[in-house]
Amino acid sequence: MDNCRAAPPVVDEATAERQGKALAVVQHLLRERGVRAWCHYKISLGMFVDRGAEYAWPIIPPPTRCRVDRHPPELAVTGPHGRRGATVTMGSRLSCYLVSLRDGSAFLSVSSEHPEQVVEMIMTAPPQEAA
Repeated sequence: MDNCRAAPPVVDEATAERQGKALAVVQHLLRERGVRAWCHYKISLGMFVDRGAEYAWPIIPPPTRCRVDRHPPELAVTGPHGRRGATVTMGSRLSCYLVSLRDGSAFLSVSSEHPEQVVEMIMTAPPQEAA
């Protein structure tokens, strides 16, 4: 994500696993062509203290709760200079791949039945200039 303050949506573990498998297909096709790509898996961990409970500190610590949120994985594709060239994520319900190219255009949608079209889209994108 380009906006570091934007919170990605939360998905359940099964959905994150299915999305990861679908992105692995694209990653494999890219690696066959010599393009570097890796998948980012994100989770949020939250620990909460129950302030309303009765406890005697330091003998009995306050009760805590833990929450784990999973976010959709994203495939990062890098160019020859190590900068991110494209980002691939999955649409809702695994119906499509969402591709964001380095030129900053909006997400381009490709059917999940055609991962080779994602690879072609990334390969035909204009080359990245060196800094």
